[in-house]
Amino acid sequence: MSKEENKVQEEQLDEVVETTEEVEATEVDVEEVQDETSLLLTKIEELKTALAQSDATVQEQRDSVLRAKAEVENMRRRTEQETEKARKFALERFAGELLPVIDNMERAVEMADKNDETIKPMVEGVELTLKTMVDAVEKFGLKAINPVNETFNPELHQAMGIQESADHAPNTVMFVMQKGYELNGRVVRPAMVMVSKAASGNVDTQA
Repeated sequence: MSKEENKVQEEQLDEVVETTEEVEATEVDVEEVQDETSLLLTKIEELKTALAQSDATVQEQRDSVLRAKAEVENMRRRTEQETEKARKFALERFAGELLPVIDNMERAVEMADKNDETIKPMVEGVELTLKTMVDAVEKFGLKAINPVNETFNPELHQAMGIQESADHAPNTVMFVMQKGYELNGRVVRPAMVMVSKAASGNVDTQA
């Protein structure tokens, strides 16, 4: 073999070696890229998981804030209702104590002989006092229940008896024995009444 042939073979051998080294280096680079890609994917999954947990935490906190806000609003409404209720009915017991006084004054006026000039000034004084007292308690929501000729209502009236009547429809209040009173819509004392029923001669006996 000549020197020139040996030189050519050496050159070819060098090229093969270089190519082999490049291939090996390329294989190493591919492995590194694969490792880095795997790490990046793992990191991405971790970030996704952390983001999902953060979203869940934020949603839970938002729900807690909304629940707390609703509870505060409900508490505020209950407090307002209880305050209003207490304000309306704070005088209920006091009003109950006043009713016998009003009853007695009304009876005194009814029983007084208005034709007797000697007691006329006293009767007028009692009437004026009674009117002043009634006007005063009405300002605070106390109203009389005086249901003459009205239909009997067991929520407002207390039936003390039942009588036949040709002049009244059945279940009608014929007269009031004692007025009732209500305070801001709540019955403090029912009216004591006599209730009518159909007269025996007016009962329809037809089938």
